[in-house]
Amino acid sequence: MGMAGVQENGHGEMGLSDFPLGSKNKYKRMDSDFTDDDDQYQLERRKKSTRKYVFGCAVFASLNNVLLGYDVGVMSGAILFIQQDLKITEVQQEVLVGVLSIISLIGSLAGGRTSDAIGRKWTMGFAAVIFQIGAAVMTIAPSFEILMVGRILAGVGIGFGVMIAPVYIAEISPTIARGSLTSFPEIFINLGILLGYVSNYAFSGLSAHISWRVMLAVGILPSVFIGVALFIIPESPRWLVLQNRVEEARLVLLKTNENDSEVEERLAEIQQAAGTADTDKPVWRELLSPSPALRRMLITGIGIQCFQQITGIDATVYYSPAIFKAAGIEDESKLLAATVAVGVSKTAFILIAIILIDKVGRKPLLYVSTIGMTTCLLGMGITLLLMKEGSISIALAILFVCGNVAFFSVGIGPVCWVLTSEIFPLRLRAQASGLGAVGNRMCSGLIAMSFLSVSRAITVGGTFLIFSVISALSIAFVYKHVPETKGKSLEQIELLFQDEYAFQGGEVQLGDVEHLVQK
Repeated sequence: MGMAGVQENGHGEMGLSDFPLGSKNKYKRMDSDFTDDDDQYQLERRKKSTRKYVFGCAVFASLNNVLLGYDVGVMSGAILFIQQDLKITEVQQEVLVGVLSIISLIGSLAGGRTSDAIGRKWTMGFAAVIFQIGAAVMTIAPSFEILMVGRILAGVGIGFGVMIAPVYIAEISPTIARGSLTSFPEIFINLGILLGYVSNYAFSGLSAHISWRVMLAVGILPSVFIGVALFIIPESPRWLVLQNRVEEARLVLLKTNENDSEVEERLAEIQQAAGTADTDKPVWRELLSPSPALRRMLITGIGIQCFQQITGIDATVYYSPAIFKAAGIEDESKLLAATVAVGVSKTAFILIAIILIDKVGRKPLLYVSTIGMTTCLLGMGITLLLMKEGSISIALAILFVCGNVAFFSVGIGPVCWVLTSEIFPLRLRAQASGLGAVGNRMCSGLIAMSFLSVSRAITVGGTFLIFSVISALSIAFVYKHVPETKGKSLEQIELLFQDEYAFQGGEVQLGDVEHLVQK
């Protein structure tokens, strides 16, 4: 009777029918909503801050690659004026152009051990200092011999920088964005090439004695920014774990990952990977007598690096004026203007790779790239061999050269460095990546130092036909030896290579599994 005026509200609580206690709960839920909204705001704010921080680290770490790109681009035009000023022979031109890639082997070989000793970050700074000295020597060189000394120093610096940047970026990047961020070094190579082409065009009006010196001197500027960057970017958390500086590694991971649980998970994986390494066995002995899993990694890493260069990309960039001259362009200013179009194509199309690499994966981009390059190289060879000089052959030559560098930038250009930086175990990563860079620079140097001589022997068109055959072989290599690494942590990729069935393509991709679960 006394309970007649009391009823149960919709939340299981008893209250007067006229004054339901649900009204009190309503305010509780509103408070809860405010708290949830605040938490969500803080989470979104942290995500944005983390993404900006990692993006900035990747940009600063990639600045060394501007130096390589600028040298490749600027030398294509500077060599014309160096030849006029210092009266060097064709063989000396080939040596001058190609020696940088060959000598950079020293930097790439030493870079692995140096970065293991002093850290990834300071190795990048060391690379910039050596390049600055070399660029300064080249700028004031009064003779071919002194020019070569500067070129050698610059090559050593570039070898260090090219090897360490992708490793550093891969080690600080969150898994979901590692592919696009590790592509940054290739973007900056392309940006450097474009700047080199623009520099050629801008300073071509100066006298032969001054123009090439100004062109080379401008290359010193990016390394100044690298010095500033060293006081902004953190050390690699994986290197810090190897040095037993776990708390410092945790602080870096907190800055580069979006939530605390992921930080602890990632730190545990890194510690496990570092702890399972055979620390009693020297790294080089392990690389020279690899296990089956490490052998598969080395075949993939070194193989993709070599194919990136033996398809002739550096020859296309270094000697694009000579290629366009063979097609019928004679005016020097028009030759340099055509090379600017090559630089724009190479730089613009890598943005496509940045957008797609973590969405569609590494392997699909490699297929598109290698098939497209093969087609363009074949078309270029046929054009130069069978068509007479004229407006049509010039248009086709520019189309095929720009198409070749565009397909390169969409796939094998950036993906090559991404794969090499992410497939090797933590303890071996720096020095194994150095071996991959050695293969890359050796092939680049051999192509650059032999292109003019081979072209004279079998014509420029014949040389491009050979490049097209090699490019076709790269398609088969990708099919057989390159697994998909999209969506996997560095430690999961290491396990992938230990499973021979998975390595040969029998694994179900993580993305596919997640898609099926969502279905």
